[in-house]
Amino acid sequence: MRDMMLSFRAVTDSDDVARLEQVLRALSADLAEDYRTDSANLAQAVLGAQPIAYGLLAVQGAQTLGAALYSPVFSTVRGAAGVYVSDLWVGTEARGQGLGAGLLAQVAQAGAARWGASWLKLAVYDHSQQAQKFYQRLGFEPARGMQEMRLGPQGVANLIERAG
Repeated sequence: MRDMMLSFRAVTDSDDVARLEQVLRALSADLAEDYRTDSANLAQAVLGAQPIAYGLLAVQGAQTLGAALYSPVFSTVRGAAGVYVSDLWVGTEARGQGLGAGLLAQVAQAGAARWGASWLKLAVYDHSQQAQKFYQRLGFEPARGMQEMRLGPQGVANLIERAG
């Protein structure tokens, strides 16, 4: 990647959101997952008055080679702010050239500047062996002794109703 005219840029307008959505759809396809976000929700998430996520694009001319979607997180155990990388995608033609590491480095720098973040967190599907190896080469370690738990929309509604 170092010899290419590559630039990293934050998602700041509707054209950038369209690029981000295109690569997030490609990521979902790569993972054999449904893509359920619509353009309006994604735009609100990253461009709204109080963004709940931030997007980063890796572009070369008119081509989007990679992207990341991330948000702040705070850990009382670590006693510090961090960055949760919810999505990271590098196009097939750009893989193996350092772009993924470059995107993560840019995300880490942005998190440090915005929130004083000093660590990164992400999730990797069990079946994504290549992704796991990639992250381990960068120094990421699997979380031990914990399991991610989720409460879906109906569960959230039920919880709120019960707390009523």
